[in-house]
Amino acid sequence: MDAAPSSPPSSQDSLPLSSDALLAQLTDWGLPYQLHEHVPLRTVEEAKKVEAEMQQPGVSSLKIKNLYLRDRKKRNYLISVEQDRVMDLKALGKEIGAAGLSFGSSDRLMQNLGILPGSVSPLAMINGVPKGVAFYMDAAAQEVDVINMHPLVNDRTVVITREDFLKFLERIGCAVVWI
Repeated sequence: MDAAPSSPPSSQDSLPLSSDALLAQLTDWGLPYQLHEHVPLRTVEEAKKVEAEMQQPGVSSLKIKNLYLRDRKKRNYLISVEQDRVMDLKALGKEIGAAGLSFGSSDRLMQNLGILPGSVSPLAMINGVPKGVAFYMDAAAQEVDVINMHPLVNDRTVVITREDFLKFLERIGCAVVWI
């Protein structure tokens, strides 16, 4: 009898902090969440196909897209905004006082946030805070009940209350600037 083919290792196995370890930390800190596993999502369009099953009746949610950026002074930024918001990097740079914004490389993404491309998430600030990454978030997040985000990998999404997400940021010493 042939052995069953082994499945490829999860992308979380190559991360400095695995998704499982992050979820365990959230649990240890008493920050509840709902976990949804799905096909890997790389774009907003792909995410929209699976979000319907995460929506709870009567609960307002924010679905976000995330940009890992660098400026001319080599400062790093994580920008999380409502997924349909059109982003103009030049205008964003003026708003946050960062000239010459451009997308950070996959190597810098791993170095500064400990994640792979396609998995950018505010939860990666657990790795970004010690690296000096600045975090900016859409002010719309202050008005919703829950926020959907990847837990360091793009084949999972957690739904966490706004209050518990803010507690997470406080726990890791992450200042959020609302834009």
